[in-house]
Amino acid sequence: MNTDCQLICGNEALAEAAVQAGLDAYFGYPITPQNEITAYMAKRMTELGRVFLQSESELAAINMVFGAAATGKRAMTSSSSPGISLMQEGISYLAAAQLPAVIVNIMRGGPGLGNIAPSQGDYFQATRGGGHGDYRTIVLAPADVQEMADLTPLAFDLADQYRNPVLILADGVLGQMMEPVTIRPRPGRPLPSKDWALTGAQGRAQRIIRSLWLEEGVLEQLNYTLQEKYRLIEQREVLFEQGCTEDAQVILVAYGIAARIAKAAVRAVRKEGIAAGWVRPITLWPFPYGQLRGLARPNVAFLVVELSCGQMVEDVRLAVEGRSEVHFCGRPGGGIPTVEAVCDRIMQIACGGIHADR
Repeated sequence: MNTDCQLICGNEALAEAAVQAGLDAYFGYPITPQNEITAYMAKRMTELGRVFLQSESELAAINMVFGAAATGKRAMTSSSSPGISLMQEGISYLAAAQLPAVIVNIMRGGPGLGNIAPSQGDYFQATRGGGHGDYRTIVLAPADVQEMADLTPLAFDLADQYRNPVLILADGVLGQMMEPVTIRPRPGRPLPSKDWALTGAQGRAQRIIRSLWLEEGVLEQLNYTLQEKYRLIEQREVLFEQGCTEDAQVILVAYGIAARIAKAAVRAVRKEGIAAGWVRPITLWPFPYGQLRGLARPNVAFLVVELSCGQMVEDVRLAVEGRSEVHFCGRPGGGIPTVEAVCDRIMQIACGGIHADR
C-alpha cells in the first residue's frame, strides 16, 4: 500500500497501521460500524500471506486471539460494543495468562444491541476490566484518523512490553470519517524476548500458559504480580494533552470525538472573553489523575463532555478530590453534543448559573 498522505477512513487507517506494525494474525466477526476493518484485513492479510479468519462469533474470535498470542505472534481482533461484551471472558483469560493482544472497539449506541450510531458508553467496560477478576487493560483513545493510525503501533508495543491486552477505544464517527493520514512503518519500542511463548519444546523445558490455578495460594500470588505490573504501567504510560489551562476558570475534559467538540467550544467561548481550557486523556487507563489533580483548585470548575450519560466524569471527580466543582454535558444512545450546547454550559458555569452535577 502507498504510505504517502491519503484520504482514508479511520477503520481502514487503523487496519493498515496494524499491518505495518507487524500484525501476524487477525480474527474478527462483522458488526457495524467497524466492518471496514474486517473487510480490509480480509484483503491485506491474505495479500501478505498472513493469517486472516472470519470467525463464527465474537467468542470464537477472542479465543483465536488467545491461541495466536500464546505462540508469541502479534494478534488482533476488532468489534463494536455488543461484540466486545461477548469477548469479556476471553479478555479476562488473556490478562490472567499475561498474553499480549490488541482489541479494537468502535463504539456504537447501547445498552443492548442499541443502534449503529456513535457512542462513548463503553468507558466503564474498557477502563474497569470489563470481565471477571482483578485485572486491567491498557486503553488508548484516538481523537482523529491520524491517531487511529499512530496509536495502533503503540498498542502492539505496549501489549508486548507488558504482556497485557491493550484496547483501542474509538467510536463510529472516528471509524467512518475520512481525513488525510500518513501511515508508515514506525520503529517500535525495544521489547523483551518472548521466552514464554509456546514454540515447541524440543531441546528445552516445557512451557505452560494457563489461567486456571488451583494450588493453594498460587492464584493470590498471581494477582499480586498483576497488580505490581499495573502500578508500573500507571507510573510510566499516562498520555494526555491539554491547552489553554494556565488562566482557565472552566476546564473541559473529553476524549475521542468529544474532545474535538470540546476544543471547538473552548475556541468559541474564548472569543467571548470566557477563560476556558481543555484536557484530553489519550490513555483512559492509566487515567491522568495526577495531571487533573494538579489543575484543581476552588476557583476552577471542570466540565466533562461525553457521548454517554456520564462515565469518565467519575474519574474526573476522583482526580480532583473535591477541590473543584465537576459538571457534565453529554448525550447517550448515539446522540452527539453540539458545540453550541457545550458553549452554553461553559458560559452558565463561568457566570455561576449552575451547580456541580452530583
